[in-house]
Amino acid sequence: MYTDQQFVDLVESLGEQCLRHGWMLVCAESCTGGLLSASLTDIPGSSGWFERGYVTYSNAAKVELLQVGVDTLERFGAVSEETAMEMAAGALANTENAHFAVSTTGIAGPGGATSGKPVGMVCFGFAHRAGDGISTQAITHIFDGNRTQIRLSAVEFALQKLQRFMSQR
Repeated sequence: MYTDQQFVDLVESLGEQCLRHGWMLVCAESCTGGLLSASLTDIPGSSGWFERGYVTYSNAAKVELLQVGVDTLERFGAVSEETAMEMAAGALANTENAHFAVSTTGIAGPGGATSGKPVGMVCFGFAHRAGDGISTQAITHIFDGNRTQIRLSAVEFALQKLQRFMSQR
């Protein structure tokens, strides 16, 4: 886990990258419950590059606010790369101003594990505007620790991967 200053440096670096390119970010969160958006807005001046955040903890919220397909949720579950990508794409589609989106959906515990989906499993979605459409990708990671540690680790991981994702564009 980052020390406080390392974490701040990471968020500031993301913000500088966005400002340099004129990019805006949007977040769609489930298991992190707004922690990702909060970490981005802890930095003064973040309104220049952070557009909005969605906390869509329930499946109904994912469908209503992010246009995640009911069939996606039924077929793959809320904790899946498919859902994470639809969350990120939906968040990006809901704004004209954002260029990149990141989403989190997972099992922070202590309960909620199912066969093939252990406590600590978090799926991350990344989306960006590509021409006339939205391009997405996803990654899954399993974190150790208690609920708080898993959620904080997921935020750190999301920020690191988002920075890498944005650098490839």
